[in-house]
Amino acid sequence: MRDNLDLAASAQQLADAAPTGSIDRAAASSVAITLATTRDINDARHTLDGLSPEEVRRAALELFDRLSAS
Repeated sequence: MRDNLDLAASAQQLADAAPTGSIDRAAASSVAITLATTRDINDARHTLDGLSPEEVRRAALELFDRLSAS
């Protein structure tokens, strides 16, 4: 399993590749920041549960699940 910083780097790459202003960019950026600033995967997931707006939270959680499963 990769650690938070490895996952954060992957999420940041996705954010950088997504169009400016898109939900995908907002979600990937949120995941990258959250992973980089939390102690472990459980803390990151808990933090992302509080993200808003709802559409960004859903996209961020989907991305987080994909990244953390790899």
